[in-house]
Amino acid sequence: MSTKAERTTAFITETVASVFIKHGYIGTSMSDLTEATGLTKGAIYGNFENKEALALSAYQYSSNLLLTKLDEVLSEENNALDKLFKLTDFYRNYDSFTLSMGGCPILNTGVDAQNNNRLLVAANKEVIKEVEGKIALVLENGVKRNELHLPVTPLQFAKQLFTMVQGAIAMATMTSDKKYLTNTIAYLEVLIKKELKK
Repeated sequence: MSTKAERTTAFITETVASVFIKHGYIGTSMSDLTEATGLTKGAIYGNFENKEALALSAYQYSSNLLLTKLDEVLSEENNALDKLFKLTDFYRNYDSFTLSMGGCPILNTGVDAQNNNRLLVAANKEVIKEVEGKIALVLENGVKRNELHLPVTPLQFAKQLFTMVQGAIAMATMTSDKKYLTNTIAYLEVLIKKELKK
């Protein structure tokens, strides 16, 4: 059973996570945090050392939601090719998944924190590596089981695939046009069938 302090800390983290993703580290004010939580500044900082510690905790919460969902998506199928199509299907509707989160934690935090919060930048890089690693593992296992043919190493293909997905998310976000995402996913599916299918 968690203590009252632990429950309060978890409540604050979960409540402000979408605020940080939506407004960014610099753009999030103390009044944004107190308004979202209904707590005083003293109550918030009684649980976190400073704004940076709170932002990091909030980012870890949001990115864990994404990583958990990716694990769920990639565990649904046995065949590597089917897993890849489940992944593209997830990203096709990624905006629905991230709506309650305030946007894409990787994109929004990565761009926002680049020049003002080295801890968030480092945490974001780790999450990117973890996502790429999950995709690479699917590819590697597919090659081992003779389900896929890869023209490059699994990690290289995973990085390219994820770069295209994140680029499409960025364009769809900046233009408010989901076609950037859906068209890129459709192209990726053709590429996967053409390049990887045995």
